[in-house]
Amino acid sequence: MDVVDRVTRSRMMSGIKGKHTKPELTVRKFLHAQGYRFRLHRADLPGKPDIVLPRYRTCIFVQGCFWHQHPGCKYAHTPKSNQDFWLPKLAKNVERDQISERKLKEMGWQVVIIWECDTKNREILQARIREALGPSISA
Repeated sequence: MDVVDRVTRSRMMSGIKGKHTKPELTVRKFLHAQGYRFRLHRADLPGKPDIVLPRYRTCIFVQGCFWHQHPGCKYAHTPKSNQDFWLPKLAKNVERDQISERKLKEMGWQVVIIWECDTKNREILQARIREALGPSISA
């Protein structure tokens, strides 16, 4: 049983953005400050990566922990209501992510997944990006 009516829930859900989210902007600002230049949401690549660094053949996906079911994350809970809708929807998101990642790797791209919770801590974000792009990132 939902705690709000259908109209309110619909309005709330329609306000959830898919591009230019706060976590994505955090990663973009961080990369730009480090001197990296990138492209956004390239439709010609599988999964339309959020950030593409062509020079490094690297695609970065900034994923919401809930929407993409970050394993072991406190934000990746399973909704208690309307599970007939949510469980297949979230499973399809995860499956689609895996397919996109596999296709990009087959095309020779490196794929980096940055989770929403990673963006809340600068040191974690820096470590995740350094792991992917090398030690050129300063503190």
